[in-house]
Amino acid sequence: MKKLLLLVSFLFVGITNYAQTNEYIEMARAILEKDTKEAIAEIVELDDSQKEEFWLLVNEYEDFSYFVKDKRIAIIKEYAENYENLTDEKADELINQAFDFKMEDLKLKKKYYKKMKKIIPATEAAKFIQAVNKIDDLVNAELATEIPLIE
Repeated sequence: MKKLLLLVSFLFVGITNYAQTNEYIEMARAILEKDTKEAIAEIVELDDSQKEEFWLLVNEYEDFSYFVKDKRIAIIKEYAENYENLTDEKADELINQAFDFKMEDLKLKKKYYKKMKKIIPATEAAKFIQAVNKIDDLVNAELATEIPLIE
């Protein structure tokens, strides 16, 4: 998990410039996804009969999570584009989009927790959700330090 903290820090340094290209975002995602899977493999204890189905679900979760997280990236980009001249209307629109993102992200986690409990013990499914949440928290902490508040 310490390795992930360092990785997240390096990946999001400079986000205040808002000049990250789509290639940079994709590269960061690929690295984060690889290291996330390594962290999950260390945390979740599975027997051989559970591994294949578990990792299929993890991959499926990652695919859907990718699209949910795209919405967050779009919100951040839109905020950056409007930062200098942010109106009340645009601020309201963006915060409501952020609420929608959070709800969709939570729904996805709940859905995959339920699916995982069918193939592995609830404690192990909970470990998966905890790991994903910790990684999200690391990303959130870095974003919180890099994205300026509305002036």
